[in-house]
Amino acid sequence: MNCFSCFQSQKSKKSFSKREHGSPSSPREATDSKSPENKKQKPGEEGEEPNVDNENIAAQAFNFREICTATKNFRQECLLGEGGFGRVFKGTLASTGQVVAVKQLDRSGLQENKEFLVEVLMLSLLHHPNLVELVGYCADGDQRVLVYEFINGGSLQQHLLELASETKPLDWFTRMKIAFGAAQGLEYLHDKANPPVIYGDMKPSNILLDEEYNPKLSDFGLVKLGPSGDKMNVPSRLMGTYGYSAPEYSRGGELTLKSDVYSFGVILLELITGRKAIDTTKPIDEQNLVAWAQPIFRDPKRFPDMADPLLKKRFPEKDLNQAVAIAAMCLQEEAGARPLMSDVVTTLSFLSTSSDGSIPSPPSPSTPPSEEVINHEQKKQEGEESSSDDDDKSSRSSSSSDDDDHKEDAVSSSHKSSRRMRNKNGSSSRKTGSESNYGSVTSGHLSRRNSKDSDEEEEEGEEEEEEEEEEEKEKDEEEE
Repeated sequence: MNCFSCFQSQKSKKSFSKREHGSPSSPREATDSKSPENKKQKPGEEGEEPNVDNENIAAQAFNFREICTATKNFRQECLLGEGGFGRVFKGTLASTGQVVAVKQLDRSGLQENKEFLVEVLMLSLLHHPNLVELVGYCADGDQRVLVYEFINGGSLQQHLLELASETKPLDWFTRMKIAFGAAQGLEYLHDKANPPVIYGDMKPSNILLDEEYNPKLSDFGLVKLGPSGDKMNVPSRLMGTYGYSAPEYSRGGELTLKSDVYSFGVILLELITGRKAIDTTKPIDEQNLVAWAQPIFRDPKRFPDMADPLLKKRFPEKDLNQAVAIAAMCLQEEAGARPLMSDVVTTLSFLSTSSDGSIPSPPSPSTPPSEEVINHEQKKQEGEESSSDDDDKSSRSSSSSDDDDHKEDAVSSSHKSSRRMRNKNGSSSRKTGSESNYGSVTSGHLSRRNSKDSDEEEEEGEEEEEEEEEEEKEKDEEEE
């Protein structure tokens, strides 16, 4: 856990060091650094007005009438949810028929029109598979509306922490896939966006999932786009959610890139444990997830105890240990001790795909957890029954001899044959057990193959018995 720094590239360390200790940065630029307009002036600089209009923004501009038509005048039946920034409605654009999510921003503390357009311009330049795409906006009068693509899979909050009784829980690899995708989206905002974007309010309800459980971050950059230089100060009431906010933000309102890393660590811990960041239904010492986990972080032997019971221990233990170690590093009290998101992405990339080592891949969702064990026991019983039948047949063969003088030799020969069959069946049983340990998805194939092997062995045993009987008869005839 303490050696997570070995995952950090020297390049990323230098980059962060330069960002932390470099010269003071100018306020956040609102236009692409390569554009001619940006070379002339930097929006937001003291004494200068942002040079931005609708033509510079890639997102589509809607008038308020179009928004009202799309949401049926913001009818209650279209309401998807309500958060700190405003309400979200489901709508359909009349011009294209596209289903969208319409976020009507809270009117309190409204920004000036130009300031709002500057932020919309910045949002329109952010494109990544793990970010919800901005489709358009509305800035009519005092209305501030953002139009996003609609993600129909629900949120991580619904699939992990508010699981319906009829909904199947997320398996281990799906959880790691979600963590990996969310980390990639956050890495893009921190390292690829120019200038960097501080998320500020990362939580499960803001991580949306498509039909294939690919995560997409929403609600990023709505209040203020942070200045380059990693830091920005904002009023505590504007951003962050209790349980997910970093200690330094809770203490003084200072929001940094490393604050986002802390929030991601809380979400990763939720994915591992299935617990909420804050759960007042649990005992007092377990209500705060991070506080509950801190003692366990110091004892790696207890890492498996943190796993969500709904996983039913169906995960590679070494991957669980690595995931817990990543979460622990992200949740360091000191911001500087937390890793960069680029390093988190590198490490999670190995956990988001099925391992092909000695640990089997998780069975298909339709397979009960105990079926593999049941199949193994059935094969074991079949092997014992086959051995028992062979013993009975050998005994009957030995008793069929009419010559009392040679009866003892026949019985001895029968016992030797029985021992050979038991050894052969034992070898087959060991082979079956070994194969079942390396792939539960092929249990049906192994069962059919073992059944075929058992039939072939039984036929061989009968042939050996017939040969021995013929040999005994020949001996009897020679002696007579």
